[in-house]
Amino acid sequence: MSEGKTFDHEAPLDDRKAAILRAIVEEYVETAQPVGSAAIARTTGLGVSSATVRNEMTVLEREGYLAQPHTSAGRVPTDRGYRFFVDNFINQEKLPVSQRRAVSDFFASAHRALEDLLHETSGLLARVSRHAAVVVGSQPDAACVRSAQLVEIQPGVILTLVVLSNGAVEREVLESTEVFTSDQIASASIAFDAQMRSASWGSLPDPLLTGDPKVDCLLSTAHAKLVGASGQDASADLYVGGASNLAAEQGAFATSERAGRLLEVLEHQVMVVSLVRELFSRGLSVSIGSENRLADLRDCSIVLAPYEIDGQTAGVVGVLGPTRMDYRHALAAVSVVSEQLGRHLS
Repeated sequence: MSEGKTFDHEAPLDDRKAAILRAIVEEYVETAQPVGSAAIARTTGLGVSSATVRNEMTVLEREGYLAQPHTSAGRVPTDRGYRFFVDNFINQEKLPVSQRRAVSDFFASAHRALEDLLHETSGLLARVSRHAAVVVGSQPDAACVRSAQLVEIQPGVILTLVVLSNGAVEREVLESTEVFTSDQIASASIAFDAQMRSASWGSLPDPLLTGDPKVDCLLSTAHAKLVGASGQDASADLYVGGASNLAAEQGAFATSERAGRLLEVLEHQVMVVSLVRELFSRGLSVSIGSENRLADLRDCSIVLAPYEIDGQTAGVVGVLGPTRMDYRHALAAVSVVSEQLGRHLS
């Protein structure tokens, strides 16, 4: 896989060129039509003629910020033009009130297992952003144990219940012909919690024996069950929502085949998780077109934000769409959903 291009930052554009570029990006995102100089002269309020705007557009094209699809057509932004727009003209935008309320209501009523919550969060973000959305959970073996309990369900059947720092809840059932008193189970539960709390899920410590044979039997059995569970799957989970949005956006890609290949990329979990993890260390970020290292994402922009649990980065949410996306709205959507998801899991 070839590496994506990054843009060197030369001398900043002067105010007039920057204003013209901003207007072209906003108009093109809105209409999907190449933008002419006359339209920009009317709407920017710069007080210059369309001929002056046309001259400035020629300079912007020469410097790589604009492209001219056809000889007689207006201009469209390039990846470099979108990058300048994102870096210079997007402040912390807010979602419309109705969408903010929808996000708040979703998490206020969310009482689901972690896997279900992350899956439904990807659908929520897809609806709000109107793009394909991804949610990546934390690497399971990177999580720590928040609490551990042993609970008797019925005689001879004891539930091992572990809550992890990434919000996951692990349950393992212990069945034994041994008879344990409630005091022995309570003592084992207290010792188990004290010994496992804050331990890494990927490397649980051996239990410390108490000297009580029944209690130690419970501790050893529970520990063996959890070690088996923690070693089953060390890969982070990927949840994709709104993939059908890519089909609706086919016209925004260079060819319909490009949109189809992006759908294929989303089906390769390991590839997407690896890509996302490379990017989310930047915090709230945008990767535009040729900045993406995967060739199949060169017509695509990716907006990502990590979500935190108790102040620690746990995973990431993001949207994928054509480079001609509404970056203000996409950034606002990703920012709000990541914040609310982290707060809910905390």
